[in-house]
Amino acid sequence: MAKKALIVEDDGNIAELLRLYLEKDGFETRRAADGGEGLELFRAFSPDVVLLDIMLPVMDGWAVLREIRKLSSAAVIMLTAKGETGDKVNGLEMGADDYITKPFEPKELIARIHAVLRRANEGGEKHANRLEYDKLTVDLDSYELIVNGKKVDTPPKELELLFHLAASPNRVFTRNQLLDEVWGFDYFGDSRTVDVHIKRLREKLEGVSDKWSVKTVWGVGYKFEAAEA
Repeated sequence: MAKKALIVEDDGNIAELLRLYLEKDGFETRRAADGGEGLELFRAFSPDVVLLDIMLPVMDGWAVLREIRKLSSAAVIMLTAKGETGDKVNGLEMGADDYITKPFEPKELIARIHAVLRRANEGGEKHANRLEYDKLTVDLDSYELIVNGKKVDTPPKELELLFHLAASPNRVFTRNQLLDEVWGFDYFGDSRTVDVHIKRLREKLEGVSDKWSVKTVWGVGYKFEAAEA
């Protein structure tokens, strides 16, 4: 069955270029010209990947991404003319899977789409496992994070990062190691991605237990420090 891609882009020329490349690559596509229509199409079409512009009429890309993440963990790649680091970090913090700045090379975008979808598909296959610590359960069979007995909504990549750290307690990982081992060797992002995901995990886990924590090892990377390991 063909993979499905939703293009949410108000520039007709860019949207048509994306459609041509995606359909040539075997994707079934739909296109929305504004954020409100994009959200409606997302609900009706259930795409595997969303190419989401930031500067959109009706609802901007940030608002659309926020609503998508309430509904689904489908892959989302942000498209924008803005290249500032702050925009990239904002997108990652809100749950985007990747970020590409216009103008872009369509072949590179297709490669990024395949990389994002491959990581999503491999995540559940490679790690059918469950880790338990004091007041913490990380379950990659069901993709659930349980904190203090309550399920905490967590994007898949955050969960995989926490699992990877907690599976080797007290081991220090460099940012590049985590990019390679959690995101994959074909990931196009940079080490700031790891920092953003660690920050979001800490917000969820702060003060939960004095028996473990996600620690920064300055100048090196991160570790899951556990007294019971």
